[in-house]
Amino acid sequence: MYFSRALTLLAFALGVAAAPVAEPDVQLEKRGISTSLYNDLVWYFQYAASSYSIVCLWPNGNTLVTGFNDLITDTNGFVARDDNKKEIIVALRGSSSLTDFLTDADLFLTNLQAPGLTAPAGAKVHDGFSNAWNAVASNVISIVKGQLKSYPKYTIVTTGHSLGGALSSLAAVTLKANFPSTPIRMYTYGQPRTGNPIYASYVNSQFGSSAYRVVHTYDGVPTMIPTSLGYHHHGVEYWQNPDPASPSTVKACDPSGEDPTCSDSIPSTGINLAHTSYFGILAITPFCI
Repeated sequence: MYFSRALTLLAFALGVAAAPVAEPDVQLEKRGISTSLYNDLVWYFQYAASSYSIVCLWPNGNTLVTGFNDLITDTNGFVARDDNKKEIIVALRGSSSLTDFLTDADLFLTNLQAPGLTAPAGAKVHDGFSNAWNAVASNVISIVKGQLKSYPKYTIVTTGHSLGGALSSLAAVTLKANFPSTPIRMYTYGQPRTGNPIYASYVNSQFGSSAYRVVHTYDGVPTMIPTSLGYHHHGVEYWQNPDPASPSTVKACDPSGEDPTCSDSIPSTGINLAHTSYFGILAITPFCI
């Protein structure tokens, strides 16, 4: 994921001020997580990794409902169904093309908008991410609606790595607005900052402990877009550090989203080796059988 150096320098010069961010009303462990939660973080990363495949017939061994893509923005992903867990999974692909990198570089903040969503006043998100998500949003909503009609008691999960993590965040808030009675969780990995403090507060208030934003050691992408641009992470960060990964090496960070004792404590080096794998799994590894 490569962002425009010129725009970043301009943003630093502008020195955009950040508004206070509300914390989710949730109590989290300070160091180490349960084995069951750790296994969940790995499980949903496998969906995120599988989204890089051109075709994934059996995501995590489950039913592929359909893939989706937009030719203009090159937004790609799939909807899967897990009949054991009774879940509908929306997985969004990370950056893998020049078009994706141009999406990443469109750093300007724009008003949060998506089909069926009434955004809070002042909520702004990354323009490139917004355009990429909205290119497929109506289609994804329609697919999920059809699945919920057939499986009304299923829950929804969104997941994605890198750019896909940012799109997963936008997908989660959109789907929650369209299906308010359906429980929704999001799992993101190496997600860049996606919106401003008001957006972060909105996500925190809507999801609380149902948002899992995982960062691997010194992955530089989550902090690559600086807060001086007016951006702010939402919660809840789970910082896996150091390697090798295990439940005891994952820290549940300050739920507000920006914790100076977690990945914020490491200067961003942009896309790096840590960004390319999570839990010892290469980010493009398919789990499709």
